[in-house]
Amino acid sequence: MAVHRVGLVVHQGRTAARDAARAVHDWCAAHGIRCTEIDVWAEDHRRRGGRAEAEAAGNPDLVVTLGGDGTFLRGARIAVRSDAGVLGVDLGKVGFLTEVSAADVTKALDSVHGGHAVIEERMTLTMRASRALEVPEDMEALLHYSRGRALPPPRVRPDTTEGNGWGVALDVTALNDVVLEKLARDRQVSVGVYLAGRRLASYSADAFAVATPTGSTAYSFAAGGPVLSPHMDAVVFTPIAPHMTFNRSVVAAPDEPVALRVLPHSGQAAVSIDGQLRGVVDPGDWIGVFRAPQRVRLIRLRPTDFYGRLRDRFRLTDAPATAADGEPAPFFRPDAPVPPDLAHLRLPPPSTAR
Repeated sequence: MAVHRVGLVVHQGRTAARDAARAVHDWCAAHGIRCTEIDVWAEDHRRRGGRAEAEAAGNPDLVVTLGGDGTFLRGARIAVRSDAGVLGVDLGKVGFLTEVSAADVTKALDSVHGGHAVIEERMTLTMRASRALEVPEDMEALLHYSRGRALPPPRVRPDTTEGNGWGVALDVTALNDVVLEKLARDRQVSVGVYLAGRRLASYSADAFAVATPTGSTAYSFAAGGPVLSPHMDAVVFTPIAPHMTFNRSVVAAPDEPVALRVLPHSGQAAVSIDGQLRGVVDPGDWIGVFRAPQRVRLIRLRPTDFYGRLRDRFRLTDAPATAADGEPAPFFRPDAPVPPDLAHLRLPPPSTAR
């Protein structure tokens, strides 16, 4: 893809990120490409939603993030608003989304601009709610701790159809997850959980995560949820510290919505989208989460080796009992040509098979 406008999201707390930002600015200047820093942490104005950030940056066609997965998620919500690709430069510790090292940022930009990169599309989530989300003024500072200003509550989409019990459509795009969690330390949130319009169960728990396959390795995973390939479409529901016997995740089809209705005897609950607080709901309120029509376009320099990344990020090792059999091959793939009945499968290329 030819690059014409770059939006740059920089983790200002990292020296390496600031150094990499200078390299990006230099590369853009050398190629006559506009480069705008998108300061999503600015203290001199209230934080803006993804659409406003994209417009302020001139609707870039490439968003470059310099940081970890949290920085990448901030860039992704901006990129999806202008149908831009997003390239993550890895400065984190357990990143699944970032792609290249800071030392290789110039080489990566050359590859993207020259049309040699791979565009990988990922499923996202959107939502409806019984009413527009709000964060009470007296709660924002307490809920957001010392992390700076919170994002504004999501807007109601202009095309929403309110009434007849369907609630309002919210201008939300989540790459990882939507989480409903308790506000009071000593009081769990109680909800009725509905999958594809049918009640599954009522739960009392610390939180509930509704995740994409990409987000299955984030909060849902930390709570014991399954790891899903990011190349598939699905909706993962995971209760977090529930007070009931059934504590398993449920993997639903992408067209099966997950709804959470806060029960009358529950306390208030916070709604977070990709780790960012976006609203507070009361007993009687509900949110519905489902696959969004928009997809995030991740820029990759080569096809993703998700399972190799999974192994490396979590430092997985083989069982000691297998040591006598020697070191296993890194890939299960013979060097011979792929048979016709296997040609449609996702396999590593021969050059990396050994």
